[in-house]
Amino acid sequence: MRVAVRRGLALLILAAATALGHALYTGALVVPERFNPWAPLNVMAEPNFLTGYKLSRSRADPERCLAALARTGMAYEPVPDRSTGVGCGFTHAVRLRDAGLRIGAPLTLSCPMALSFFMWEKHALQPAAQRHFGQRITGLQHFGSYACRNINTGEGSAPGAGDRPRSRSRHATADALDIAGFTLQNGRRITVLQDWKDAGTDAEARMLGEAHDGACRFFTGVLGPAYNAVHRDHFHLETGGYSMCR
Repeated sequence: MRVAVRRGLALLILAAATALGHALYTGALVVPERFNPWAPLNVMAEPNFLTGYKLSRSRADPERCLAALARTGMAYEPVPDRSTGVGCGFTHAVRLRDAGLRIGAPLTLSCPMALSFFMWEKHALQPAAQRHFGQRITGLQHFGSYACRNINTGEGSAPGAGDRPRSRSRHATADALDIAGFTLQNGRRITVLQDWKDAGTDAEARMLGEAHDGACRFFTGVLGPAYNAVHRDHFHLETGGYSMCR
């Protein structure tokens, strides 16, 4: 009897959930956009419990991704799809010229990477700078994005990997960016190499720690100095690979 009751209750909950999902999806039930999982990603809205899901959906669909990217206000231009070698090349990429802060030479990034970069910069990096210094970050120092190369293990590539696609770095598909430091509004420089500390108490270390942790919310993979010596001087940010936050 109890088994039958539990099964009946489970079926009732499933039916209710299915009906609710269908109503939301078709628009029969109107809920605020920020609480609707099928609503487009609002890049300007304060992140909530659905932001990660919406960002993931946008990154997985080129049309959604480009539509969301168009709402960021960043200056960029589409880059023709290209293949530059075994496991190297990109599709639906953009050349980022202006991200609201100085980035030096334009960056070639996949659409998912550019979108994640904006979300991180707006909703994690800048708030961290405001909390600890009361000012914006106006400049970014980086080690580049697209490069047809293998995973760096300290000797430059994965041992014995050759040119197999599975040994390629996410840089090889424009899905990664290495960030070395930041410049504040007053010209003050903060670098990963000099200011990162695992248990730092100064403002620079705290800001870098929050920037790293915030990146884990908006990128698929994040590696920093705590991961290994190869990353002692930069944050490696990527999309499309394995989920990691180190």
